[in-house]
Amino acid sequence: MALTLFLVATITFFLMKLMPGTPYSNQEKMTPQQIKIMNQQYGLDKPIWLQYVIYIFGMLHGDMGTSFQFSNQPVSYLISSRIGASAQLGVQAMIFGVVLGILVGSIAAIYRNTWVDTTATVLSIIGKSVPNFVLAVLLQYYIALKLGWFPIADWGGFEYTILPTIALGVGPLAETARFIRTGMVDVLNSDYIELARAKGMNKTGIIYHHALRNSLIPLVTLIGPYTVALMTGSMVIENIFSIPGIGEQYVKSIQTNDYPTIMGVTMLFCFGLVLIILLTDIIYGIIDPRIRLTGNED
Repeated sequence: MALTLFLVATITFFLMKLMPGTPYSNQEKMTPQQIKIMNQQYGLDKPIWLQYVIYIFGMLHGDMGTSFQFSNQPVSYLISSRIGASAQLGVQAMIFGVVLGILVGSIAAIYRNTWVDTTATVLSIIGKSVPNFVLAVLLQYYIALKLGWFPIADWGGFEYTILPTIALGVGPLAETARFIRTGMVDVLNSDYIELARAKGMNKTGIIYHHALRNSLIPLVTLIGPYTVALMTGSMVIENIFSIPGIGEQYVKSIQTNDYPTIMGVTMLFCFGLVLIILLTDIIYGIIDPRIRLTGNED
């Protein structure tokens, strides 16, 4: 985990320095003297290698720097003040997508090769194929504007989160349904399922205790990265619905070459991802005891 974080920080830092423009590109009224003073204040007048050393040293001590564009506020404060909206939206989208995805995939597997299976498969393909920003605009137009059921945009109570949650959750829903359907079909055709039937186990017990549990293993691998991506903010969706989250902040920081903010959000995503990967390995052992036994033998 430490090596991964270090490599991501290093590569991102130097790639960021190759971005065209400067933090002052949108401030045409600044004089060369003012730009020189600002460079000295933020350390941008130093050699790149020295800027890198200073940043890594600061990051190891919990200092992610100061934003150039967001009122000179610490990056850590900017992230902490915006992560709540992104996390709430991400968690809701994952719950919506995973729970419904497991339900749809299970039904499709149980009634495989029927019209139910075909319908679920077609809907999963559509859900995966349609970009979430297109779905977001459609939801805004038909559900919010035409029917007036929910607010079009902005951030307030729970009703403001429903449409963006659906827009973000359809992707995980489609992927989850596809994985569960494929996994359960394979499991239901296996020999130990036939043995369970021969022993007189009822259909509900077979599906819940054997088929569904064994189908969750590949799904865990999918859920991890999806969760991090959604919780750290969907850039397009947050901009469409005017949600004050990390995704919206990330877009603005890239547009303005706000280097510390870009690095801070990137490292947050990377840390969340490697942590989820670690948790995924632990969950593997909980779902499938054979993994723990193999590890002990090794």
